[in-house]
Amino acid sequence: MKHISLMGATGSIGTQTLDIIKEHPSEFKLVAMSVGKNLELTRKIIRDLKPELVSVSEKSAANDLKAEFPHISFTYGEEGLTEVAVYHRADILVNAVSGSIGLTPTLNAIREKKTIAIANKETLVTAGHLVMEEAKRNQVSLLPVDSEHSAIFQALQGEKEKNIERLILTASGGSFRDRTREELESVTIEDALNHPNWSMGAKITIDSATMMNKGLEVIEAHWLFSMAYDRIDVLLHKESIIHSMIEFHDSSIIAQLGTPDMRVPIQYALTYPDRLKLPSAKRLNLAEIGKLHFSMMDLDRFRCLKFAYEAGKAGGTMPTVLNAANEAAVAAFLDGKASFLQIEDLIERALSNHNNISNPGLLEIQEVDLETRKYVNSVL
Repeated sequence: MKHISLMGATGSIGTQTLDIIKEHPSEFKLVAMSVGKNLELTRKIIRDLKPELVSVSEKSAANDLKAEFPHISFTYGEEGLTEVAVYHRADILVNAVSGSIGLTPTLNAIREKKTIAIANKETLVTAGHLVMEEAKRNQVSLLPVDSEHSAIFQALQGEKEKNIERLILTASGGSFRDRTREELESVTIEDALNHPNWSMGAKITIDSATMMNKGLEVIEAHWLFSMAYDRIDVLLHKESIIHSMIEFHDSSIIAQLGTPDMRVPIQYALTYPDRLKLPSAKRLNLAEIGKLHFSMMDLDRFRCLKFAYEAGKAGGTMPTVLNAANEAAVAAFLDGKASFLQIEDLIERALSNHNNISNPGLLEIQEVDLETRKYVNSVL
């Protein structure tokens, strides 16, 4: 049995991870988790799965829950996240939080030799060089949970990395894939949250609509698979059936296919190198689908993807700025303080305003992250 710590248990990836744990009670045990502010769902998870340690956002919530569940340990805040990440009984940390807040707990978990199932792409975008160096030093595996990176990881099994020509990430195009830039001037929050294929949290759904999500995935793929940016392509594929592909230097292409269901890559990360049945998953019927469509990405149309390539190639603290500016801009959009197209403009201004720092340490990354958020808010 594998013992699991889960950061972000009440979010989209978190709840689907819990579905996997419930579906295979003899294989997995939830021993620690962190949650946000959804205390009603937190109580249900505690009753259903009985974790030993729970971290919440506020001290008052920890005290209230402790009164209800006296046999469970409760903690809170950023220190609580780290306590969950390094919990002594856990074998695997599933990092399913949203944003760069997942970075420090993940680094600490790597130092404690925990296997990392990573769904929090911002951790690698913000400090990929630090995370990968720490993982190599401690001989810790980083198992991708994102459907695209899981697809590449699965397609790589039994292959030699030296034979890879390029990686091809597929993108659904998000909520506005068929709209012109002129038509984006007046889109609403509700429009942006209406993703055609996937059910995800608000932030990642907006990132999908701007194509920043794919940009972050490009940077993440660079670190996970040690691949140069000019050998990572993005292909628009609106059905989300092919989750990503690898082209080898003999011209062969291997793709991983499946219905859009995040539980599949989550379960693969938890069971690797084995697989388990997933009876509740919908089987892929290609005859029923009939056709698959592909087209090239227009970087003038999807400017956030262009920013991500540029920031990734620049390296240093530029990806940190990219991510922090995006988080601040998306939060402003969701709060009604910025328009949809302003997200791009705020990110571009933050990148232009920044003096890049090569090979930054953790403190420098944290300082740049904070300064970037302050800058975006000052512009607003």
